Amino acid sequence: MATKRFWSEVTGEGEPLLLIHGMGSASTAWKLITPKLAKKFQIITVDLPGHGNTPLLESQPMDPVSLGSTLVGMMDAYGIGKFHISGNSFGGWIALEIAAKYPDRIKSVVALAPAGLWLTPFTNRLQLSAQSKYLATALRAIAPIVLRFEIGRKIGFQLVSPKWQSLSYETCLDAALAMGNARGYFPAWEGTLKRRFDKEISEKIPVTIIFGDSDNTLPIRTSQERSLAPKHAKWIVLPNCGHAPMWDRVPEVCAEIIDTAGISK
Repeated sequence: MATKRFWSEVTGEGEPLLLIHGMGSASTAWKLITPKLAKKFQIITVDLPGHGNTPLLESQPMDPVSLGSTLVGMMDAYGIGKFHISGNSFGGWIALEIAAKYPDRIKSVVALAPAGLWLTPFTNRLQLSAQSKYLATALRAIAPIVLRFEIGRKIGFQLVSPKWQSLSYETCLDAALAMGNARGYFPAWEGTLKRRFDKEISEKIPVTIIFGDSDNTLPIRTSQERSLAPKHAKWIVLPNCGHAPMWDRVPEVCAEIIDTAGISK
């Protein structure tokens, strides 16, 4: 479905749960966990501007606060008042901003490897991230072939997941194409510069933050500052897990989303 700003999709039944992907990703990133979660929730997946099926609009600010406000507007268009929310990386940061700004709308938050938890905000894009984007764009035409080989998947995903050998061809291809086609990648990067998450979230909103012990994208030494997290947040570090816990630890992530939402298993 296309709303005014975003392409989105709704599946399942139950209390609404909004899933927000990361920078250079797309709603396809949630494929591994949505089947189980759709048994408990009405799942709303969305493509951020310039990602997936959503066009990049010059009028849309790409910082986490602005994107969060626009996403709340999307939920208004669906007629959804209160909802649960989960996001990965950049999407996790957006989820935290939404909970801070709209406490009466959010029922629970699960942030998977959220960005924004750094003491010193970035002032420039990281060179390695820029190179990854350029490479994904250059190789997107041959990605369906390259990723059929183990060496192709290793080169593309060994830094993302310690379990890269277990990732399916579909998961890898979806991710590679999402990055290669993401016109909103660099605008989103610009939206993070000179910013961090440092707001309060109401203690009435259950918050769980999950990082993997092998996160090379947002490593513990620079990007997992607990003092910036809500004081009441549950902080979990999953073993043998990288920057996409919803790939590496499907049962645990589903269980934490369900538990944080207070829904019976």
